[in-house]
Amino acid sequence: MIDSINVKNWMSQEEACEALGVRRQTLYAYASRGQIEVRGDPEHANRNLYRGSDIAGLLKKRSLGRARNKIAASTMAWGEPIINTSISTIARGRLFYRGKDAVRLAATATLEEAAGLLWASADVPRFPTVEPLRLAGTVGARVYAAMGMAAAERAIGETPGFDALCDEGARLIGRLASNLVQLRTDDGPLHARIADAWGVAHHADLLRRVLVMLADQELSSSAFAARVTASTGASLGASLVAGLAAFSGPMHGNAIVPVRELLDEARRVGTEAAVRARRSAGRSLPGFGHELYPQGDPRAAALLSAFEPPDEVRALVECVERIDGSKPTIDVALAALAGHCGLAEDAAFALFCIARSVGWIAHSIEQMTNGSLLRPRAHYVGPPVADTDEATR
Repeated sequence: MIDSINVKNWMSQEEACEALGVRRQTLYAYASRGQIEVRGDPEHANRNLYRGSDIAGLLKKRSLGRARNKIAASTMAWGEPIINTSISTIARGRLFYRGKDAVRLAATATLEEAAGLLWASADVPRFPTVEPLRLAGTVGARVYAAMGMAAAERAIGETPGFDALCDEGARLIGRLASNLVQLRTDDGPLHARIADAWGVAHHADLLRRVLVMLADQELSSSAFAARVTASTGASLGASLVAGLAAFSGPMHGNAIVPVRELLDEARRVGTEAAVRARRSAGRSLPGFGHELYPQGDPRAAALLSAFEPPDEVRALVECVERIDGSKPTIDVALAALAGHCGLAEDAAFALFCIARSVGWIAHSIEQMTNGSLLRPRAHYVGPPVADTDEATR
């Protein structure tokens, strides 16, 4: 039933009732409780339309059933919420930071101001520039070593107060940024210092926008890793390292890597040929379609409208939308930004990582101050457990 619904469309009352298998009164009840968004039909003054993605979501929950093991399984894969948080949420296809639309906030705010909001701090933090760690090898090796050292600086058993945690979080983000980007100055907001270090001061405002839009994303894999670590009583630095480790994978912070591979493929064989070949082979299109944004990633739309994307990115976006209607995610927009600004290949990851570290700190502080130990149970599907008497023979 779910597959038959086009979640990009609004549905009439009759279509909504048929899809859900309910009467009008039940449909009205769903709408009154805010479970289905309703709007007026622009073509018929006396009719309402019901959001298809909300209906699809209700059907998905219904199909999962309420059995305990099914709920547990669905929770870990784009499923039911499992942690109470006041930090951020995605509602009606938009991202909100403590009730404020993140994309609108990004029109004017700095990352420091976004951090103050997400941390619920009375003061706007400052992310200091520090001397980067002198270490041979890759940037990644330097960053992990620097943050690992930071993780060990607080003694086990220390429990700093809220203001001290915010101060520590600001220092950690300054250290992370300094080792990722090798900042050259300590003056000004962080986006301006990053732009200066990369020699793209004229693009500083674009960097500011993307940093704010990427500061948090509800309970992402990396935020969850940071929260689990914080829940054990580990230091804020250790929680940030946990977030960084989870973030580094190609299905999360490094999702721009498969996007670049798709763009390379499009250059070799042609954009439409590359897209159709992947679709016909049942392969995914990295950077297109987002589980949490069925109507399209609003961050990507806002960022791509703020500058002229490179021709290859624009051609890919237009081709995919024409073929199957999928819209780009923030990863495609980041690839476009890097190309537009002439940034190094690892710059997009650095921007994303610095921005998201604000969210990791927010989730860690919230867990430390309001939460308890996070210790889910496993649903065992291995070989049958041996009889106790048999096991002791």
